[in-house]
Amino acid sequence: MKTAVVVPCYRVRQFIVDVVQRIGPEVDRIYLVDDACPEQSGDWAASQLDDQRIEVIYHSQNLGVGGAVLSGYRQALAEGADLIVKLDGDGQMDPALIATLIQPILRGDADYTKGNRFWSRATIGNMPGVRIFGNAALGFITKMSSGYWRLFDPTNGFTAIHRQALMMLDQSRISPRYFFESDMLIQLGDIRAVVVDVPMHANYGEETSGLSIRRTALEFLGKHLKATIRRIIHFYFLRDFSIASLHLLFGTFGLMFGLLFGGYHWCLSMSTGLTASTGTVMLAALPTILGFQLFLQFLSYDIANLPTIPLQRLLITAPEAGSIAPKGSSPENQPPDTASAPTQSKHGRDNCA
Repeated sequence: MKTAVVVPCYRVRQFIVDVVQRIGPEVDRIYLVDDACPEQSGDWAASQLDDQRIEVIYHSQNLGVGGAVLSGYRQALAEGADLIVKLDGDGQMDPALIATLIQPILRGDADYTKGNRFWSRATIGNMPGVRIFGNAALGFITKMSSGYWRLFDPTNGFTAIHRQALMMLDQSRISPRYFFESDMLIQLGDIRAVVVDVPMHANYGEETSGLSIRRTALEFLGKHLKATIRRIIHFYFLRDFSIASLHLLFGTFGLMFGLLFGGYHWCLSMSTGLTASTGTVMLAALPTILGFQLFLQFLSYDIANLPTIPLQRLLITAPEAGSIAPKGSSPENQPPDTASAPTQSKHGRDNCA
């Protein structure tokens, strides 16, 4: 497979040269996406390195980390990359781990891989406490919104994706900024791609994050709740209707009836001083208990309902078309037109210096 690496560059001038230098020979192409960087990080790296794999992509305005990565994805698809790695330019990720990160995809076991800094206690020893708490909270709600219950560390930006899965994504629906990594998992869950966590260490040094937890917490929560509702409706009532759908329907109805009925009579009893009858108590308790059990059954089914066959093996390919795409696929599954992207690119070191 032809492997490419996309490196979003924004205020990473002091790290970027070292990061690119450590990218190994398993990579065929390196795309540095200069996201309107005031430090001109992309040009700086290209001028300092004699590496013909480097191509700089320029943005006239800042599009955010997601927008930068999507520009790199489009360019990599257009130039025939089969496997595309996303590597941050701030030095937190070790480029030597790229070979490990891409192995599940090369073996045909996965469509998308991502780093997991929480694999063992040793890997989080140097992680700031606020990041541990934030990732733990985000990890749980991302499990619900994406359906990938066995994954963790959803904001980890060290990822690799197979061409087949990337071509099936509607890139116009992917968030271009800080929600990008979580949104990728949500969109991959929608197409039933196989996603695998890869253990990794993270290095924390002098880099700074532009993410404001207070400003984005409510925004992230709203997006995850919306994605969770959309996923459940799509998978359990539109795409399919199974016993899990009945568990969810009757479980939700039982819980709502029991809690509302019981709450009303509890308030009535408190205001009047009269003890509720045994029948009233049972009529509130039984639907609540039964509804809760049915909801747990649905949750158990949803946790087990993970995709197991990678899209790269499941879908029929059409190599005669010059790209990997499902047979009879619709136009939206074809590589995006790079001419419409707000970017410019230069090939090789001589043009970038």
